[in-house]
Amino acid sequence: MKFFKRRNVPRVKRSTNRRDSRKKTLALAKGYFLTKSKLYRSAQEAVEKALRYGYVGRKRKKRDFRRLFIVRINAGCRLNGISYSKFINGMSSRRSV
Repeated sequence: MKFFKRRNVPRVKRSTNRRDSRKKTLALAKGYFLTKSKLYRSAQEAVEKALRYGYVGRKRKKRDFRRLFIVRINAGCRLNGISYSKFINGMSSRRSV
């Protein structure tokens, strides 16, 4: 077996960056189940997924509330004997004048 001579390679001194980054990820994973809150790799995966779900959820929330408002406005219109589409048409034509 041949041994290779080690070359002089500059040492990377990361200061506290790596530790700070890991602590931040583990802090975000606080309260997660089992290893997802303890081990860095699983915590990182869980946090990334959670942030993705959060981003998508903020978009969904707007969609869901829009649907809810439409249902409520429609119910109010029906109580007053007018359809939702006629009500919205009246509102939009009033705004354009």
